[in-house]
Amino acid sequence: MKKNINFLKDIAIIPSLSESIQKIKDISLESSDVLINEVRIDGMKCCLFCCEGLVSTSTLTELILHPLMELKLENPSAENLLNRINDCMLLSTDRPMVYNYGDFFRLLNSGFVILAADGADYMLAFGVQGYDKRGIDEPSGENNLTGSHEGFVETIRVNMSLIRRKLKSPLLVQKLLVKGETSQTDICICYLSDRVPEDFIKRIESSLDKIELESILSTGYVQPFLEPNKRLLFSSAGTTERPDVLCSKLIEGRIAVLVDGSPYALFIPKLISDNFQTLDDYNFKPYFGTFLRWLKYAAFYLSLLLPALYVAIAIHHPELLNSTLLMILADAEENAPFSITAETVGVLIMYEIIKEAGLRLPKAIGGAVSIVAGIIIGDSAVESGLISTPLLTVAAISVISGFVLPDLSQSTAIMRIIFVLCGGIWGLFGISLCGAVFLFNICSTEDYGFPYTAPFSPFFKKAMKDTIVRSGFRKMQNNNFTVEELHE
Repeated sequence: MKKNINFLKDIAIIPSLSESIQKIKDISLESSDVLINEVRIDGMKCCLFCCEGLVSTSTLTELILHPLMELKLENPSAENLLNRINDCMLLSTDRPMVYNYGDFFRLLNSGFVILAADGADYMLAFGVQGYDKRGIDEPSGENNLTGSHEGFVETIRVNMSLIRRKLKSPLLVQKLLVKGETSQTDICICYLSDRVPEDFIKRIESSLDKIELESILSTGYVQPFLEPNKRLLFSSAGTTERPDVLCSKLIEGRIAVLVDGSPYALFIPKLISDNFQTLDDYNFKPYFGTFLRWLKYAAFYLSLLLPALYVAIAIHHPELLNSTLLMILADAEENAPFSITAETVGVLIMYEIIKEAGLRLPKAIGGAVSIVAGIIIGDSAVESGLISTPLLTVAAISVISGFVLPDLSQSTAIMRIIFVLCGGIWGLFGISLCGAVFLFNICSTEDYGFPYTAPFSPFFKKAMKDTIVRSGFRKMQNNNFTVEELHE
């Protein structure tokens, strides 16, 4: 039977040290990694608690153990001891006080060393974390050519410091919360206080208060609580693994949410234009940045509509093709055993299977998937006549175009197949009908009052300098556009 551990917050620290130690052993079931070190400090019974593998032994010895062993008091007592340590000795910079066993175990499992004295109804905690963690490395999914190569890691405190290093303003606020009944995961809310409305912050905090999950292991556990409870095609909460990208969102008036244990950060709200912007756009010349941005818009439409248009024209509107293309298509499809719609859907689903296999396999053999898929399956399927060459070409162009916008890959994969089915059944009319439903859905998408389609709809002329085109910084420095204007 699962136990609710929230009751531990209602149990105050027992002044008797022996009873308190027994209580801790009963709660932890004498777990082997919970280290209990009883010791006398200036003749008084004390105990030092820590969790093996989570503290720095050298830091603990130098900054905590040595000063405590040399401590001398005129009137030895538990109260005087803890007061002297807390008021006169700076043993660590992070020194919370513990008044209940809920806070005791949360701090203990976060790498704190906790000191208890016989007769005191509270304990002192010292932050001397020293657990192993991954070093700051280049992001794996948001590569760039000329920008920073720093990426978020799994430790939330390190991620908070990466943001602070880039935004040294005192207006940057970072609030730590604890969520997850069993995991007791740290969650951090980040924002610039002069650019975010107070009611927006309160609504974000209220949404996070609704989390009653037993564990929070990644940003995917938190993201649904930050989005409206609707059937939306696109996510209205964005993710990034780059500190510089997140800082740019904070400057625009967004709110970021960090989750301990995840190298990805959430930012709210996310606009549709965010999918077509990358860090390199701002490091290249404005004309080339604008070209790249238009290239991404074109790639999105190719990825979404090209297979559907191929199927619709081939089945329902062959008169739109010139004679040469029509003859090539007719010859290619003459011996195909399946309909064009079934062929297209099958090829697209096969691509998703191959992509998933390549992602889940170990890197050492992941390359074999592309060899098998490209050379053996693709070439053999065309040679045997199961799939036509024009169809395979169209599907390949569509799939490669989707690589340009990885943030939209989930939605694009599903919508691409839906458009193909509509085009195969009703032709161009079906594609238009499906496109209308698609537009209605994204136009109705909003999060906390911010329209997902802004600044295109509603239209904000001032924001076009960094959406349709990429203007130079001489023009953009006086722009001062923030998402708060979308809420007005």
